[in-house]
Amino acid sequence: MIEPQAPAPPGSTQSREDAYGPGGDHGSPLCLPVRQGTGRFLVLAGVFVCAACGLVYELELVALAAYLMGDSVAQTSVVLSVMVFAMGIGSLAAKGLRRHAAAGFGAVEAALALVGGCSAMALYAVFAWTGDWGGAWANGPRALLVAFSLTTGLLIGAEVPLLMELIQRIRRQDAGGAVADLSAADYVGALVGGLAFPFLLLPLLGQLTGALITGAVNAVVGGALVLGLFRRDLTVRARRLLVGANVCVLVVLASAAVLVDDFERAARHAMYGSDVRVALRTDVQEVLLTGGRNGRPLNLFLDGRLRVAGRDELRYHEALVHPAMHGPHGRVLVLGGGDGLAVREVLRHPGVRRVDVVEIDAGVVRLARRDPALSALNAHALDDPRVRVATADAFDWLRGAPPAAYDVVVSDLPHPGITASTKLYSQEFYGLTRRVLAPAGRLVVHGGAVESRPRDFWTVDATLRAAGLRTAAYRASGRRDGFAAGPDRGAVATAHAHRDWGFVLAARNAPVPRLDPSGPRPRTLTDSSLVADVRAAERTRVTGLPPSTLVHPRYGG
Repeated sequence: MIEPQAPAPPGSTQSREDAYGPGGDHGSPLCLPVRQGTGRFLVLAGVFVCAACGLVYELELVALAAYLMGDSVAQTSVVLSVMVFAMGIGSLAAKGLRRHAAAGFGAVEAALALVGGCSAMALYAVFAWTGDWGGAWANGPRALLVAFSLTTGLLIGAEVPLLMELIQRIRRQDAGGAVADLSAADYVGALVGGLAFPFLLLPLLGQLTGALITGAVNAVVGGALVLGLFRRDLTVRARRLLVGANVCVLVVLASAAVLVDDFERAARHAMYGSDVRVALRTDVQEVLLTGGRNGRPLNLFLDGRLRVAGRDELRYHEALVHPAMHGPHGRVLVLGGGDGLAVREVLRHPGVRRVDVVEIDAGVVRLARRDPALSALNAHALDDPRVRVATADAFDWLRGAPPAAYDVVVSDLPHPGITASTKLYSQEFYGLTRRVLAPAGRLVVHGGAVESRPRDFWTVDATLRAAGLRTAAYRASGRRDGFAAGPDRGAVATAHAHRDWGFVLAARNAPVPRLDPSGPRPRTLTDSSLVADVRAAERTRVTGLPPSTLVHPRYGG
């Protein structure tokens, strides 16, 4: 930090050390090509842009970590804590560059533009092509994520001390005022970057292109600030090196931006096979379809997680829906299930008068209605006149739903270990669901894998009981070999570990999972197999688990 210094009296001379403060450059006094006020404004504008870019890099790493390696609070916490720690180390390390602040800042910005701009593409490439190597590389993508977080944080942390040095050279002021000016520009820039990422860069450009363009902006602004405003503070060699470095960075980023579509297609093929048929980003998530033609099974991935596997979806949806339909079932509510497959099974039962579907992603519903393969798989269930689809968050929708409105509620939601789903497996959520059930109504919940996630599954059971419902758990086993585990894939043995689904049937009175004798005959389910499925689930029971709540989630990531 530069100490405040009184101006020299008229007629006196200042040493070069006095002119720059302790540790200043040993060269001619700084002479700007613009007025001091304009120079300070340009430096603060540079701080604003660099802060916006820095926060975009940070959010990009968090988003990519959630998408590629599992959405968990722990994952996000690691990225943020490593980056903040590295920023502190970077600030300390930058003290040694104060003697050459202009050249140092230019080099830092060029490096940050390259690292931050290419980080998303590099992580995606490593995950796509090496994510299933296993062995010593089982945690390779995660290690690379930490390395990028550390490097990005070091470079971001080095910016402010160097900018403080430069702005003090333009016009000296007290340390508190200089810190206030820089902090204001930094925080406002961070706000703009934080808002631009989810509302502009991500929906319009995607993760890869958005990061590349952010890197280009970072390189242009950082290079222009140093070469335009502090040109005379650099040696000829330093200017040439800085121009060459920024040109190389921009060429790399521009080349990557031109090839990004081909890169994405190749990476998708590496992860999902060569049969990718639909790949789109909705307002909520990335939706991808593979197969579904020429006899190949259809698979639906949401944000990289397998949600529908055509080879065994019937086994899952029959186990989810049919035990809950034993009893009154004229009015049915499906939470999630925008693919229409749970609705298909509901409509097979005679006496169903109305089915309400609450799906957060309208894009999934459109795909389920319009894609020939997916609409054929769901038997065009969403076009049935008895079906009404609401695009809403299930938690918010239930808060406004009328009481005792449904005989059956089917909770067809992603497993509770995903951060975005945790609130939909909370005691508060099940309390709202209990309110909309008729006195004899039933609720069935998909609780994730029983064998590989027993604590999560039985926490679902404990949470339903805490909400005032009585429960009966059962499992459906027999997932076929080749099941893709989604973003948390690792070695082959790990990727194929989830071979069952767990379900919890809940009601005000003790429920018994069995089939409706007057209903359709499922192809993969019988009363005797249900009895065996209940026993199989009970053998895995974990007792003494507390319920999960909004303020204290209990599920693992």
